[in-house]
Amino acid sequence: MSEMIDIRSDTVTAPTPAMRKAMAEAEVGDDVYGDDPTVNALEKLGAELVGKEAAVFVPSGTFGNQAALFTWCERGSEIILGEDCHILQHEAGAAAVLAAVQTRPVNAPDGVLPPRELAPRLRKADLHSPGTSLICLENACSGRAVPLTAMGEVRRIADQWKLPVHLDGARIFNAAAALGCAAADIAGKADSVMFCLSKGLCAPVGSLLAGTKEFVEKARRRRKIMGGGMRQAGILAAAGIIALGEHPSLLAEDHRRARRLEEALARLPGLTVEKGDINLVFFRVPDTVSAQRVVRQFHDRGILINEPQQGPPGGTFRFALHHWIGDGELAKLTEVSEAVFGSPAPAARRA
Repeated sequence: MSEMIDIRSDTVTAPTPAMRKAMAEAEVGDDVYGDDPTVNALEKLGAELVGKEAAVFVPSGTFGNQAALFTWCERGSEIILGEDCHILQHEAGAAAVLAAVQTRPVNAPDGVLPPRELAPRLRKADLHSPGTSLICLENACSGRAVPLTAMGEVRRIADQWKLPVHLDGARIFNAAAALGCAAADIAGKADSVMFCLSKGLCAPVGSLLAGTKEFVEKARRRRKIMGGGMRQAGILAAAGIIALGEHPSLLAEDHRRARRLEEALARLPGLTVEKGDINLVFFRVPDTVSAQRVVRQFHDRGILINEPQQGPPGGTFRFALHHWIGDGELAKLTEVSEAVFGSPAPAARRA
């Protein structure tokens, strides 16, 4: 079989030839001592791009989010976040283990925390109740870019309560491309922000956690506690510098192909396609369709996809387009989708 097309996630992107060359030639030191020049350059660049004073290089997005909670929150306090967000749904319950905080979820359609839902859930600590210590946002959230106005409403309420806001900005550059703004405009609504270098930007490993100098110094110690000191990490940071310098401007092409794939899938019988803003395509299949069989049929035709994360029968599939999915791969995705789900209905003839 020819090389498989992998659309399980945009984390599957292999580094580009330019990244591999930079990694091989990277000047390194010991980052725990703060003397790896390539890591230092990456952290400076990342902080500038999101409009923050400083940043710290961490192994993963989950690590960065959890380091933020660990830094901001008193043990036994409570954080407010969307009920479908990554921190709550996909980080293995780490908030309870590492920061020892209680999570209080809010219904947040498309990642938007409605003020009417948020405000009543904030509370001060008393004899019986944990106090709110942090509000968490996510942008992009699944396939949608959260409007700046919605984030601004959360910021306003947080300021009234003198609460910090943390942003899971794993795909912040996708959100910025979709909203037509700078990443710093999005990050400006939060006190801290985590963003990934390995989702869509092609770097093989790593994320950055950014905020004020004081916050980042505290987070750097939390990184050490969590085992995230990576020593000669400049080999990895070299790829991250290229990821931030060259790849955000390419994301709009991934988005364009994702919209084309949405249109193609929407024409197929039985599929319900969600409207997206970024590089992720979500669609549901009928409950009578075996998700495992769909995955197997795509695999047999040279395409790797994930099963729906929430449950058979049926379920919602996610296709992730990325740097290594060009127009040729998109054509094959469309062709295989038609083979698996059925050809589109013929267009009605015009009178």
